[in-house]
Amino acid sequence: DGYHHTRFRPDVNREILWATLCASYFQPLIEPEFHVLELGAGYANFINNIRCRTRTAVDVWPAFPQHVESGVTAHVGCATELGFLPDESVDFVFASNLFEHLTHAQFADVLAQLGRKARSGATLNILQPNYKRAYKEYFDDYTHLTVYSDVSLCDFLEAHGWRVIECMPGFLPFSLKGGLPVQPWLIRLYLRLPWKPLAKQMFVRAQL
Repeated sequence: DGYHHTRFRPDVNREILWATLCASYFQPLIEPEFHVLELGAGYANFINNIRCRTRTAVDVWPAFPQHVESGVTAHVGCATELGFLPDESVDFVFASNLFEHLTHAQFADVLAQLGRKARSGATLNILQPNYKRAYKEYFDDYTHLTVYSDVSLCDFLEAHGWRVIECMPGFLPFSLKGGLPVQPWLIRLYLRLPWKPLAKQMFVRAQL
């Protein structure tokens, strides 16, 4: 709970950001019949804004189910504890700013479990800081344990049985703390730019 009162406080701009990102970018990647799983859901800004047949959210924060809307299944637990999910039941996995908080062994465990829980052709979609672009701010978050760049993250995924199908080294700015304006039209414009200024978060998609 202390983390959510210091580093990861509630922010109305976060909902504006994610509502726009989902509508403009992520929703077109998701079919209506999909089962979408979000790992490290936090305030549930992503999963609440996605529309599909089945939505499941996982987070260790005991208070996170309070932020999940009706129709989303909330499971309090670690991303390494996915035994509650049926095998071959998930089509789209999303994780934002999660795996830098885990050790290599934990990340490998998550990937192994997802290999059993995901259907053939399912995708793992990862958004997180790119150390090559965000090295100055990377450890301002005291819970960051592991360093990843766009190269090392892709190599790690490939080494553990996931084929990288897309890698964007710069996708979004590092965080909302930079004071940049958060307006839907600006976010949509930013997503369309061929080169994104201040983009220190990477986006990587991998497939089984």
